[in-house]
Amino acid sequence: MTVDFRAAWCATDLGDYRLCRYTYERYPYASLPTLDASRFVGAFQWLDDPGDTDPNEVENLHELERHLAAEGLALPQDFVTFYTSSNLRGALDEVSVTGCWSSLSEPLPSPVEPGAFLVRFFRDQQDCVLWYLYLRPSGEVFVVNSYLDYEFEYEARDSDDYEPESDLDDLVAQEAEILWCAPSFEYFAYRFWLENRLWNVVNGGSDEAIDTEMQEYLDHYTAPSSSSSRPEYPV
Repeated sequence: MTVDFRAAWCATDLGDYRLCRYTYERYPYASLPTLDASRFVGAFQWLDDPGDTDPNEVENLHELERHLAAEGLALPQDFVTFYTSSNLRGALDEVSVTGCWSSLSEPLPSPVEPGAFLVRFFRDQQDCVLWYLYLRPSGEVFVVNSYLDYEFEYEARDSDDYEPESDLDDLVAQEAEILWCAPSFEYFAYRFWLENRLWNVVNGGSDEAIDTEMQEYLDHYTAPSSSSSRPEYPV
């Protein structure tokens, strides 16, 4: 069984260009500016020189890769490049305006698709939202978000000391908790990086000049009252 997840981007405001009632909202994916997927080839040229490969980070990923290999799965190369390159791996943490940080989990079984696994890689500082790689047995890998920390959910289910926040056996409920948000890791990373830079500019937190790419992204949102700037539901 392959689930057709709902698609939504979990993020904060872009000033008057895109409103946000809370720390985060989930915006319908179709309402977002389109990105040029052809530029995302795993080199992260839009960031900077990736720097040297960090042997410590390579070793850290080896254990995760070993667990995935036992399930017939593999990390996508763009993800490996990002998290093992000295000048890349902290880029999303540094740009986040809501205190998000990198946090890798072990492979976690998908609660809705046999043979698929989740790998958490990024989380809000208060766990309002968490982002995962979603790996299918077919080799397909994409990014999803959820307000559930599935690492905790599985640990709590098997513990006498904690209560899980959800029923992992309720397929309908679990499917609703996982939202597709990017077709690849680099695609996710670019949009997150761009939007957080834009937040600082439009909210007066940065003196960075708006370049052509940033302006085109903002131009997608015509007015604060337009339907494209209204979130679907809060986090």
